[in-house]
Amino acid sequence: MAEKKSILLRLSPKMWEEISKWADDEFRSVNGQIEYLISEALRKRNKKLPGEETDESSPDGNTDS
Repeated sequence: MAEKKSILLRLSPKMWEEISKWADDEFRSVNGQIEYLISEALRKRNKKLPGEETDESSPDGNTDS
């Protein structure tokens, strides 16, 4: 497994509080919640996430060329 990169993220106290409450509701750490939110945003943009398989089929489901 590839080593995770570390970043410094500055949040307003209000944003920290909201993310912290949300993380508690979903039984995650704040760091885990932020990682989850970023993963979901990337998934919505149809980006392949590390460790996920690539879908080789066409939009209609055919795998024929």
